[in-house]
Amino acid sequence: METVFDAPVDPALIDRSLAETTLGSMWLDVPRPEFPSTAGPVTCDLLVIGGGYTGLWSALHAARRHPDRRVVLIEADRIGWAASGRNGGFVDASLTHGYENGKTRWPNEIDTLEAMGLENLDGMQAEIADLGMDVEWERTGMLGVATEPHQVQWLQDAAAEGHGDFLDLEQVRDQVQSPTFLAGLVSADSCAIVNPAKLALELARVCREAGVEIYEHTTASRIETGGAAVRVYTDGSSILCRQVVLATNVFPSLLRRNRLYTVPVYDYVLATEPLTDEQMSRIGWRGRQGIGDSANQFHYYRLSQDNRIVWGGYDAVYHFGRQVKSSYEERQQSYRRLAAHFFITFPQLDDVRFTHRWAGAIDTNTRFCAHWGLAREGRVAYVNGFTGLGVGAARFAADVCLDLLGGTPTPRTELEMVRKKPLPFPPEPLASVGIQATRWSLDRADHSAGRRNLLLRTLDAAGLGFDS
Repeated sequence: METVFDAPVDPALIDRSLAETTLGSMWLDVPRPEFPSTAGPVTCDLLVIGGGYTGLWSALHAARRHPDRRVVLIEADRIGWAASGRNGGFVDASLTHGYENGKTRWPNEIDTLEAMGLENLDGMQAEIADLGMDVEWERTGMLGVATEPHQVQWLQDAAAEGHGDFLDLEQVRDQVQSPTFLAGLVSADSCAIVNPAKLALELARVCREAGVEIYEHTTASRIETGGAAVRVYTDGSSILCRQVVLATNVFPSLLRRNRLYTVPVYDYVLATEPLTDEQMSRIGWRGRQGIGDSANQFHYYRLSQDNRIVWGGYDAVYHFGRQVKSSYEERQQSYRRLAAHFFITFPQLDDVRFTHRWAGAIDTNTRFCAHWGLAREGRVAYVNGFTGLGVGAARFAADVCLDLLGGTPTPRTELEMVRKKPLPFPPEPLASVGIQATRWSLDRADHSAGRRNLLLRTLDAAGLGFDS
């Protein structure tokens, strides 16, 4: 059974559309401030390792909670250079990678998790406004779309459960003109869109204004604990501190016991040139909502402030050995597939060209949303596993890390989601075999009216299933 995205697209159109693309995130194609590297031993109260969203929110909130303490943040490369500068800029209220994933895993606290997620999103919006952060924030809401007949019922069921307003074919195409849209689900308040790199850079700015010391090109290589102190070794030097937040996302954890909990999965993205007013009129999209389709292998897309379409998803590629390499970012078959699917979705934009192509590694675990923990006698807090929906959840995750280090229970730390860890992935070659078999099965489900095969049903029963 074919899906709408199996339709043929003229290869010459794909060639023309990609001919002048630049490899690299559109978002990071802006001037960025330079921060120094550490020049010698440093002493502080809290050390944050990692200059992405989780690390930056941790440092900022730590400095605001305890302005008398010395907070230091180190980044191995540049602030926001990895996932925080390469994502689609969707700030979703969900802390659990969607309601269904959360309900399946924590049915007794899903209502609390949903309320906390919306509170976090509202708090993030208010904090950005209070601190005067220029991040191109738009509280647009989210439009989920059905592109296959069996997905229409899924959206109707979600609407019946109170997760948005159902749109029939005519109504959804009145929102955005695409011949692939069969129905829609509008969640008006559950999502914002943002310029992701600006969010990271503005967080760094307000961190520095709050007294946080930031060092780039400073790689942490080892953690040692003894007495009341933690010593973190960096390039030729060390940092002595009382506590650590480990926010290294997809990269190998400094805590060896954590290295089997996540795997890197590569996501691929295209960005168009800015659309003219006439081109915009062909597709509508007056509400500027973020959009995602309902397949297992799904696409996500949104408008930038200058009306580029950022178009990503579908391919999620795992490479044997859990490695993160820049060479994995140049994958022509993924970019060509994305371009083909773009023109299937918006055939009226066949004169539009892409300017940027890029990829980034997503840290995923077996429950598809963040997990936390403490190590080294409670002096090191860590979080990983956002699975691509971490722009908003990273702020919540940072507060959980600080709560854990504080030692006093809070409503956040009492959550079963926080207290319990996912199952680890097996070592290679079993990890690769299992991941590739699951990817193949998800693709088959998309081509079989959503019916899940024995492998997927078994994973569902074991609490390891994925439903986008």
